[in-house]
Amino acid sequence: MIKLVLYIHILSATAWVGGSLLLFALGILLRDKEAQKSVYAHLGPIYGYFETFWLILLWITGLTMFFHFGIDEAMAHASDSLLASLMHAKLMMVGVITFLTIIHMYIAFKTHTQERSRLEHFISRGSSMLIFLLNLVIVWYAIGIRDTL
Repeated sequence: MIKLVLYIHILSATAWVGGSLLLFALGILLRDKEAQKSVYAHLGPIYGYFETFWLILLWITGLTMFFHFGIDEAMAHASDSLLASLMHAKLMMVGVITFLTIIHMYIAFKTHTQERSRLEHFISRGSSMLIFLLNLVIVWYAIGIRDTL
């Protein structure tokens, strides 16, 4: 059963990070601002629901493995261990990504059919970039955690 949970977790991470990579590439490769706006207008809402689904699955499967493998106990009783250190960093980044995703999605859905203010545009773009970068760092930490287990 835990292998299925791990499989779903890896599949979810692939979809989550892959989607992030796709949108990052579109942001760089589509130089025409009108084309970029058009693509994001059509892709954005679908992507939002798609990514929310995978993020929820990541949380469910991640927490399932967290307790199944006793990582909660390791963090409580061996807080100075490599596993606890890696897990703590990863959990903090996952929390930040979740928070940034909520902010980004709020702005995206609020302004879907209207022009964004400069502040909304800055926050939306900034949160997207931070989510993208943190995704890459989290994958690195996940590899370290898997090696430690």
